[in-house]
Amino acid sequence: MRNQDTKGKILFKEECYVIQGAIFEVYREMGCGFLEAVYQKCLQKELSKCKIPFVAQKVLRLTYKGEELQQIYKPDLIVMEK
Repeated sequence: MRNQDTKGKILFKEECYVIQGAIFEVYREMGCGFLEAVYQKCLQKELSKCKIPFVAQKVLRLTYKGEELQQIYKPDLIVMEK
């Protein structure tokens, strides 16, 4: 559920702009047609080059109503601790 005061607004607008720049650079260099893992490695290299902090494949524990689940979640990237 979205908070009413953020409805229609881009959260972390400046951060998104910087990240999108890195994504577009990877696309300009690599084009389309590769597997996701290739683009992830390229994006990691681009983020590092741009000195944008990130963590790849971090294991996150999940809870449901305060109870820990057996399943975990591993996002491709967590960028700028967000």
